[in-house]
Formats: sequence, C-alpha cells, structure tokens
Amino acid sequence: MGSRSVSRIAVLPGDGIGPEVTAAAVRVLRAVIPSCTFGEAPVGAAAIASHGTPLPDETLALARASDAILFGAVGGPGFEDRTPDKRPEASILGLRKAFGLYANVRPSFAFPGLESRSPLRAELVRGMDLVIVRELTGGLYFGPKSLEREDGVLTARDGLVYRDFEIERIVRFAFALARTRRKHVTSVDKSNVLMSSQLWRRITIDVARDFPDITLEHMLVDNAAMQLVRDPRAFDVIVTENMFGDILSDEAAMITGTIGSAPSASLGADPHARGFGIYEPISGTAPDIAGRGIANPAAAILSAALLARFSLGEDEAAARIEDAVAQTLAAGPRTVDLDPPGEAVSTDAFTDAVLARLPAPLASALPS
Repeated sequence: MGSRSVSRIAVLPGDGIGPEVTAAAVRVLRAVIPSCTFGEAPVGAAAIASHGTPLPDETLALARASDAILFGAVGGPGFEDRTPDKRPEASILGLRKAFGLYANVRPSFAFPGLESRSPLRAELVRGMDLVIVRELTGGLYFGPKSLEREDGVLTARDGLVYRDFEIERIVRFAFALARTRRKHVTSVDKSNVLMSSQLWRRITIDVARDFPDITLEHMLVDNAAMQLVRDPRAFDVIVTENMFGDILSDEAAMITGTIGSAPSASLGADPHARGFGIYEPISGTAPDIAGRGIANPAAAILSAALLARFSLGEDEAAARIEDAVAQTLAAGPRTVDLDPPGEAVSTDAFTDAVLARLPAPLASALPS
C-alpha cells in the first residue's frame, strides 16, 4: 500500500484554554497521522490584540491553503461594548461564511464509566449515542436586524429567514449521516408557530422520499428539549435550524456528564465526501482555568478525530483516536472536571495517557 499524501492543517488556537487543548489535539494527530503538517495563526481576542481584527488576512490565507482547520476557542472579557463584527466570536462566523460551511455536527456520547457524572440517573444515560446536525448559515443569527425607535419606543428586531435550498441541503446531510448510523432522523422545528418551520417540515418530508431506508420523526423544539432529558437514548440523528441546534446541542452535551468531552465539526459537503471543515471543542475559553494546564483536552482530541474522518478520509485513524480517548475517560487518569483535585491530572498527563493507548501508526500512514 502506498504512503498517504501530506495533509496541511491550519491550527487556530484562539483564546483562554484554546491553545492548551489544541496543542493536545495536535500531539495526537501527529502520532496517528504523521504525514500531517501544521501551520498556526492567531484568531479571536488574540488576533485583535496582535492585528486589530478577530480574523486577520494572514489567518484566512493560511486556512485557504489548508485541508482543514483545528480551532481552539475564542472570546473573553472587555468586548461587550463592541459591535458583533468586532468581537472575537466574529472570527468563527467569518470562517464559516468564507468556506460555505452550513452543517454543524455535534456528537453526544455517554462514555462508559462516566455515566455517574451526568445530572441524570446513570440508567437513563448509559448507551446514549446521538448526533445533532445544526444548520449554520440561516435563521435568526443571520437574518435582518434593527435597533431603532418606533413611536418613541426603542425596538429591536431579528429576522428569522430560511430559503428552501438551505433547508434541503442540511436535511439531506442529516439523512446521509443517518445511513452510517442507526437510520433514524428526528427533525426538530416549531411548525405550530413559525412560518420558517412550516417550510422546514414540508421540505424535510420531500427529502425523506429519497431515503426510504431512513425512519423520519418530526418533533417540536420544546418537546425535543423535554425528550432529551426524559430519554436521550431514543435519539440517533437530530436535524434542526440554527438557534434550536445551538441550544439543544449544549443540552445534549451536558447530559453526557461533561462539556469537556464534546467535539464538533462544521462542514460544507456531504458527510461521505472528503471536504474542508472546521473542528473545535464546544467547551469555550474557560478563562477561570486558562493557563493552569488543567483543562480537559478530550473534546479537542475528539474534534481531531472528526477532522481525520470528514476532511482527510481517515476513518481508521479517527476510530483509533476515539477508542483511545474512551479508554482513558473510562479508566483514567482524568482531569479536574471529572475527578477530585487530589486524583485529577494535568492536560498534558491526560494527553500522555491517550497517546499511550494508541497503537503504532500503520506503515501507510508514514510520510514518504
């Protein structure tokens, strides 16, 4: 078997714990796919400090020259009085727009041995394995906005706008992903109130006809939030619009016991197609523990596994990373968000434990 081609990864560590957990993910990717090369650039608050903008031209150029982005986290205090386009978070929105990334994939998996960490009873969580597919380019976050006085009253408006093709492509993405899993899609909307959701449901029904092997269920978003708490194991693939997905994916992550093990991928191609993506943990910048070397890097490492699968086409490498993380979370050592301070280990020590559980890379993975 021939050696793999070299893949270039843009590393954008960002702010807070971002640099710490991203460094851990890079260590693991280097071990599993030695043919990867890495280039680093600032983003978020760090980029504002060094370049005066959250997404410098140099950072965007590096991303364009790469096969994928390994993203840390952005944000921090001191930006509350700035317009949204001048805040650190504008960087991730700018990257999604620049690369046409419309599908956010958020797996939520109950790792064996961690069920007791969930706020729910362990028997409700054990076996939980779902993915939330969130639409990224439409909805309230990107619709028309205004803040002005009307009849002497200060009035804010956010428009919820969806076009038919935006709905169709994210729904098709979810159905294609479900074919690789348990073949069940739950489409979440608010069609009893919102016109955009009525269009969402109509298009979802149309798309489902092309996937006769997939079971489709419709669920209103308020009911979905309740059912996630009642029986998270009942879900396989959830597909929903931007804001609903933002909320439900955080709920699902917390049900697993720690947001520190929740990865994500933002993609612009069918899940079976090798394509560009942004891969990031969802735990945020966690400024209270930044720089202390105690952050849980599991989500960043698992995001690197998604990178290997979706952007590099390295399913075997992705599975090896995921297995090593699962074994480490189950048997330890673990970071302070999961174990008492006297037993918890550092970010680097957790990463060392993951690396120790990785088999040697295949000969075909070595660069020529």
